[in-house]
Amino acid sequence: MVFLKLGIKENWLQFLLLAVINVFVGSMVGIERTVLPLLGEKQFGLTSMSAALSFIISFGFSKAIVNYFAGQIADYIGRKRVLLLGWIIGVFVPLLIIVAHKWWVVVLANVLLGMNQGLTWSMTVNMKIDISKQNERGMAVGLNEFAGYSGVAVMAAVSGYIASSYSFRPEPFYLGIAVALVGIVLSTVVRDTRQHLQLQMGDAQKGKRVEQQLSAKEVFQLVTWKHKTLSSLSFAGLATNLKDGMAWGLFPLYFTVSGLSVRQIGVIVAIYPAAWGLFQLVTGALSDKIGRKWMITYGMLLQSFAIWFILVVNHFFFWVVGAVFLGLGTAMVYPTLQAATSDVAAPCWRASAMGVYRFWRDSGYALGALIAGMVADVLGVTWAMGLVALLPFSAGVLVYARMDETIEETV
Repeated sequence: MVFLKLGIKENWLQFLLLAVINVFVGSMVGIERTVLPLLGEKQFGLTSMSAALSFIISFGFSKAIVNYFAGQIADYIGRKRVLLLGWIIGVFVPLLIIVAHKWWVVVLANVLLGMNQGLTWSMTVNMKIDISKQNERGMAVGLNEFAGYSGVAVMAAVSGYIASSYSFRPEPFYLGIAVALVGIVLSTVVRDTRQHLQLQMGDAQKGKRVEQQLSAKEVFQLVTWKHKTLSSLSFAGLATNLKDGMAWGLFPLYFTVSGLSVRQIGVIVAIYPAAWGLFQLVTGALSDKIGRKWMITYGMLLQSFAIWFILVVNHFFFWVVGAVFLGLGTAMVYPTLQAATSDVAAPCWRASAMGVYRFWRDSGYALGALIAGMVADVLGVTWAMGLVALLPFSAGVLVYARMDETIEETV
C-alpha cells in the first residue's frame, strides 16, 4: 500500500516530470512565435493585419473554450487522460502547417494548437497544484510557467534561426512533430493526481472548511462577475494575454519595419518569454510569502509601461531591455493569478474554476490579435501597440481597487 503525502519535495519526481512535459508544451507555441507572422506576409502574401493575425485569433478562442471544458472533464475522467488527449491533437498542428496550401489551413492548425495547449497546459498546472501543499501553490505554478515559457523562448529563438538559415517552411515545423511525439511518451509515464486531490479534500474537511460542490453554472458566475476577487483575477488574466496576443502578432512586424533582421527579431521575440519564464522561478514563490494582490497590481502596470518604452526607444539594445521588463511584468502576474484562483476555490471545484479563469485569460489572445489587427489596419502598428497597453494598465487599477488578498481565503 502506498501512503501519499502532499508537497513538492515529497513528490519531487512526479513534479519534475510534469515540469519537463510543460517545457515541450511551451515549445509547441514557441515554434510559431517568430515564424508564423512573417510566414503569412512572405509566403501567403497577406497585406491586411487582421488577416495576418487570424491564426492567433483562432488559437486564442479555441484554447479559451477548451480551457473551460478541460477542468470539468478532468474532474470526471482524470488529469492524465486529458493530458494525453491534448498531445494526440498536437501532432496534427505542424503537419497541417507543413502541407498548407492556403492560409485557412494554417488557421485551422492553430485551432488544433489551441486545443492542444488548453488540454496539456491546463493539466500540468492542475496536477502540480494537486500534489502541492497550500503554502506552495505560488511556487508550484511559478515553476510550471517557468518550464512552459522556457520552452516557448528556446523554440522561438531556434525556429527563427532555422527560418533564417533555411526557409519559413517546412524546416522549423519538423521540430513540432518531434516535440509532440516526445510529449505523448512522457505523458504515458506520469501518474494521475486524483488521489492527491482526494487527500487535499480530506485535509480541508479536517480543517472544518465547508466545501460544497458547485455546478458549472455557479462556478462560471463566481469567476466571471459574482465574486469580486475571482472576477478581478479573470479580467487581469484577460488583459495580460490580450497584450501577449498583440505582442505575438505585431512584434515581428514592428521590428521588421524598424529594420531588424529575422535573427535579431528572433532574439527579441525569444527574450520576452525567456524573461517571463525565468522570473517566474521567483515571483510565484514570492507571492506565497508577501501575498498576491501587490504582485498582480504592480505586474500589470509594468507590462503597460514596458510596451510604451519599446515604442519610445529606437535601438536594438533598448528594445531588448523593454522585452525583459515586459517579461518581468508578465512573470509577476502569471503564476500569481493562478495561485490566487486556487487559493479561493475549494479543491472539489478548483479545476473547474481554473478552467473558467483560463477561459477568460486565453480569450485575451484572440481579442488582442483582433483589436491589434483592426487598429493596425486603420492607424498603424505603433498606435495598435500603444492602445493595447491601456488594457493591462486598467486591469492593474481594477485589481488595486477591488481585489482582496487571497492567501488563506476560501469561498
